[in-house]
Amino acid sequence: MVQHKEGSRKTGATRRIYNSLLKQIEAGVYAVGDALPSSRALAEELGVSRTTVTAAFDQLISEGYVRVRQGRKASVASAGRLSHVNQHDRPTIAARQLSAYATRAMALPSNSTAGRQPLKFDFRYGDVAAADFPKASWRKALNTAFLMHRDRLGYDDPAGSRSLRETLQGYVWRSRGISCDLDQIMVVNGSQQALDLCARVLVNPGDRVAVEDPCYVMAKNVMLAVGANSVAVPCDAHGMDTTKLPEAGDIAVAYVTPSHQFPLGGVLPAARRQALMEWAALANAYVIEDDYDSEYRYDVGPIPPLYLSGQSRVIYVGTVSKTLAPTLRLGYIVLPHPLVDAFIACKRIADRHTSTFEQEALAALIETGAYERHVRRMRRLNAERRAVFLASMIRAFADDIEIVGTTAGLHVVVWFNTICSREEERFAEAARNHDIGIYPVTRLFSSPTDERAGYIFGYASMSVDQLAKGVEELHRAYLDLGGNVTHQAGPATTGSFR
Repeated sequence: MVQHKEGSRKTGATRRIYNSLLKQIEAGVYAVGDALPSSRALAEELGVSRTTVTAAFDQLISEGYVRVRQGRKASVASAGRLSHVNQHDRPTIAARQLSAYATRAMALPSNSTAGRQPLKFDFRYGDVAAADFPKASWRKALNTAFLMHRDRLGYDDPAGSRSLRETLQGYVWRSRGISCDLDQIMVVNGSQQALDLCARVLVNPGDRVAVEDPCYVMAKNVMLAVGANSVAVPCDAHGMDTTKLPEAGDIAVAYVTPSHQFPLGGVLPAARRQALMEWAALANAYVIEDDYDSEYRYDVGPIPPLYLSGQSRVIYVGTVSKTLAPTLRLGYIVLPHPLVDAFIACKRIADRHTSTFEQEALAALIETGAYERHVRRMRRLNAERRAVFLASMIRAFADDIEIVGTTAGLHVVVWFNTICSREEERFAEAARNHDIGIYPVTRLFSSPTDERAGYIFGYASMSVDQLAKGVEELHRAYLDLGGNVTHQAGPATTGSFR
């Protein structure tokens, strides 16, 4: 019997009739070759129009479950997609069909908070305040892109729209001192796609890749997903310790954040930059420079990009995720000439090209100067947020903490002198129970060596009032944990930050 609920809309009724007939075909109620009720009979029985029933039949016919011959009733053409498959076998069959890449990717920790209930005070790094987005300027630029005359709408250049690459060519020269040819610039869907393309173009399964320790987890994950073996190179207050680089050999690439090491915040000194470039030449390896937040420097002047030290060996990765919004998925790469064709070929296979309308909108923002005015405004706003956050943390926790990586960027790392690293997750959970999000830094180390608990605090997504209140609430969670934490023996620092 075909099931139908009275009072439903036409499209809903069609879907229910379709589903009911399909289930009966799959269950064998109607076998292959059996005639189905006529559309007129079903319409009268269900109290719906014949058009509604005919639409359900048409869907079954288009999917190959039902056939119609002139002068005969519609009959079953196929027993259905499930009739020969045991339901209990489905997970096994799916697992057997997974590639090695998918299996590796699924095994990697994501640390994602997507889908979780939003928190009142969330110090998650990478988020920016929605109120900061230049809505009026972006809407105007996007409308202009939509209204621009085009003879046709088609697939675009996988390297990116020419207008955006031309504006980026000028922007990286003004902001970072990078001089490059137009064909060296590629537009990508955020820095994450840039890293993924680097892995696919340059890394084979079994290759070794040098990564910072601690490291941005999504950078390491793209390497592990393609089957690479990561070699952790320790970082200190000055970024990657280049004396610990592996011996030149089967190293495919090295990944670094030289202008603001993620997450510890160190700046790679000139001597280490030179050592890294010499190592890359000896190893015949490329260096991926992730310049993820160079727009934000507060107590020091701009740091020259590593790209200037070795253009033939460095792949420079930039993004607007920290200046505009991560939701836009817009980034760019400056490539050494020999890699251009390979990256274009792989980008074309990955997604043809990045959204052209958004590319042209960003190009308009840069051309008119609106983008750089916005960056200067965001630098002032985030400097204010940073100052309030640091002052609130020192006032609340005093000698119990040390804060590092404060001179640049949109995050800091806070070490708690009174909590052992093995208590990191428990304190994070206690904070979450107070509606506060804090994120353990241990997750980013390959083998933690510091005995203190540490957390990455992002401060760009909240107002100064929210930041101050959030720190106050965090201190309450800290006090509630109180005697339950394992206190670290030894001298404590003096509520410092650097």
